[in-house]
Amino acid sequence: MDLTGNGALVTGGASGIGAAAVRRRAAAGARVAVADRDESAATALADEVGGIALTGDVADPERMPAHVAAAEEAFGRLDVVLLNAGVTAGQSGVVDLDLAGYRRIVGVNVDHVVFGLAAAVPALRRAGGGRVVATASLAGIVPMPGDALYTMTKHAVVGYVRAAAPVLAPDGIRVNAVCPGFADTPLIARAKPQFGDFPLLSAEDVVDAIEGVLERGEPGECWFVQPGREPGPYGFRGAPGPAGGAAPPKVSWSDH
Repeated sequence: MDLTGNGALVTGGASGIGAAAVRRRAAAGARVAVADRDESAATALADEVGGIALTGDVADPERMPAHVAAAEEAFGRLDVVLLNAGVTAGQSGVVDLDLAGYRRIVGVNVDHVVFGLAAAVPALRRAGGGRVVATASLAGIVPMPGDALYTMTKHAVVGYVRAAAPVLAPDGIRVNAVCPGFADTPLIARAKPQFGDFPLLSAEDVVDAIEGVLERGEPGECWFVQPGREPGPYGFRGAPGPAGGAAPPKVSWSDH
């Protein structure tokens, strides 16, 4: 791909999947904003790829609008937003519940995706359309009993993406999610010894899937990513409707 002239924003962009995505976009000619809480790592990577570094807490309601504005101002346009930042809970959320930790995982994993998409839409419209990809998880389509809170947040991301995509598709804005299984990134560093010989994805494997989604994904698709398998859209099973086959009404709560 030749992405010369394109602008991209990647959250959680200084390490792991985010850093691999930054390098891939930049290698194709895009200018990339590296958003991360780690200022030194974000600056180093931005310098490496000729992009810009953005710091701050993405769970802060004011941070994502500021990031989007900075990226659009620096590049003249914004074409791709990768909402990749994420954290784990560090608690079960079932037999124990640390309120601060709970608020933290919801803020980063859910709020930042909502804030990020809402902030990106005006900029993407000004560019004539664009792409938004949220990094969810396989825990967004199947339960992960070891981390109920993480599962909850990633299910929320998947549901949000699927519902938001049809709303924005007419504007030429395509919204998707990737749902990788366990990947060898800093997110699982502490638990990595527990995996033994279990096959792990690399950050590059996940970025391959992200690039596939960006190139040919349909609005609202959530692509699974598993070692040794070709990434692709997860086939969600339709929920049963009312008896008699009545179609559901198209309700817009903003009209009420």
